[in-house]
Parts: sequence; C-alpha cells; structure tokens
Amino acid sequence: MIHSPYIRKPASVQRVMGTVLLALLPGIAAYVWQFGAGILVNLALASAAAVAIEALAMQLRGRPAAPAVADLSAIVTAWLVVLSLPPIVPWWITLLGVAIAVGAAKHLYGGLGQNPFNPAMVAFCALIVAYPALMSQWPAAGRLDFATQFGLILGGARELDAVTAATALDALRTGMRGGDGVDLVVSQGGAFGAAGGKGWEWVAAGYALGGLFLLATRTITWHLPAAFVAGLALMSGAFWLFDAARHASPLFHLASGGAMLAAFFIVTDPVSGATTPRGKLIFAAGIALIAWIIRSFGAYPDGIAFGVLLMNICVPLIDMKTQPPVFGHRGERP
Repeated sequence: MIHSPYIRKPASVQRVMGTVLLALLPGIAAYVWQFGAGILVNLALASAAAVAIEALAMQLRGRPAAPAVADLSAIVTAWLVVLSLPPIVPWWITLLGVAIAVGAAKHLYGGLGQNPFNPAMVAFCALIVAYPALMSQWPAAGRLDFATQFGLILGGARELDAVTAATALDALRTGMRGGDGVDLVVSQGGAFGAAGGKGWEWVAAGYALGGLFLLATRTITWHLPAAFVAGLALMSGAFWLFDAARHASPLFHLASGGAMLAAFFIVTDPVSGATTPRGKLIFAAGIALIAWIIRSFGAYPDGIAFGVLLMNICVPLIDMKTQPPVFGHRGERP
C-alpha cells in the first residue's frame, strides 16, 4: 500500500528553471541569427550580475547563498530581462534592470516564491519610463555586426538614426497616427517582414518552439499560453475584420514584439500569476486585452509588460473567485 503524498516525477526549482533556460535557447539562437551576437554579451553580463545580487541579498538576509544561486531562478529572471530589452542597450542599463528585478522586485518581497509582481516586467517598465530613448534603440535585422554592437553595449557613441530602426509595432503606431492606413504603412516601411516585424517572425517562432517544449515536458500547463494567444488573436482579429485599414491582423500581433516570449515564458510565471485553472485563463486573457489596447491606442508600441503588472494586481481576487468546489461539497468553495 502506497500512502500520500503521491509524486509523479522528481521536481525541483533547479530542474524547472534549467528546463526554462533550455527552452529559451531556440529563441536566442534565432535572435543571434537575425540581429547579431550582441544579445549574448548582455546575457553574460546579466547572468553574472544576477548571481552576485542573489548571493548578496541572501547574505544580507542572513541565509545561505549557495542554494539560492544554484536553483537558477535568478538567471532565468536575468535572461527574461535581457530578452525584453533592445540588444544594444548600454551595459549599465542591463545591470540596472537585473538589480531592479532580482534585488527589488524579488528580494524586497521575501525572495523566491514571495514576489507579487513579475520581476522581469517590473524592471522593463521601470527602465522604459526612466530611459525611453535608450529603450527605443532596436537594430534592424542584419544591420549591425558584432564589433559595432559590442562597442555600443560598452558605451560607444550612439547616433540614433545611424544604428537603429523602428520596430514594426513602433512604425505601425507612428504611421497610423499620421493618418496612413495599415497597407500604406507596411508598404513604405522596411521594418515589416512577411508576417510581423522583419526578423522577429523567426524569433517568435523560436520562442514558440521552446514553449512547445515546456508544454511537452509539463513544465507549464496549456491554460496560460493558450488564453494569451487566443485573447490577442481574437481581439485583434475582431477589429481587423471590422476595419482592416485601421487595425493590424492577428498574425501581425502574434509575430511582432514580445508576444511569443510573453505567452510561454512571462505570463506563465508560477509565482506572480493566477493558480486556478479558470483563473489562469482569465489572467492571461486580461494581459492580452491590455496589451492589444496599448498597442492600438496607447503611448507605447507594446503593452505586454504593463498588462502583466496590472493583472498581477488582480491575481488575489481572480484566485479567490475561481476556486473550484471543495471535494464532496457540490457548489461550495473554500
């Protein structure tokens, strides 16, 4: 006779975080292929900074640093911060973002498993509000070689028009505000590819491939990515069908910006997100709705980070209202 608890497979924080890092590799490989290897410099800087900040925070809290560093959670946070930033931001922006994510958004709330807000998205929102010019410097696909990117990251001269190009989301927003239709903006802009942003379709495909790996290994459940993708597609699709001249297609929204990174790696944060099955659907769909509203009518090209933080605030209420009935008590919830 086997008694509870019943454990289906060995699981640990280190194992889960290691699986997430492995799943990010296809997206990173596509990133390097399309936009250059500068992103690898920032990933290395961020990883070293995350380990140092994690160890320092644990020592200041009077707890052993080695287990916290070894669980890889700080490195996952650091990678998500870097993948949310332009790949040629100065080194100090990367370090500041990691310090905000790991040192403030994570450890000021009690450390692993205690943070109510997604640490990477806290860092992104703080940086885009504080340094909007630096956070808008995105290289065009294939434009900058590694030496140029390395110099920019380490503090080289930054002539905005010479080293950057508008992303597809930014180009579309600017063109639409000028009174142009979607087709005209796309035909005149070099930022657009076959489906979304030029080069970003491949990056999105890489993140989606990694996300499918997470689903296959049961590291995440289907609820969050499915609700986010469906919510973004249905909302954008409805307005696209209503007025295609003023609204981009669902495929464009899914293949541009950080949609696939968010669907499989950010929305699925197990700490700051909803925990019940129905709650997960509401949580992710709410993020998609807010992201589409900001993309279409807001002041920022992409609104995923703001959507995540706003829905993080709603998580306690969502979980409370979506608790399943107690076993053996039909219709009664705890």
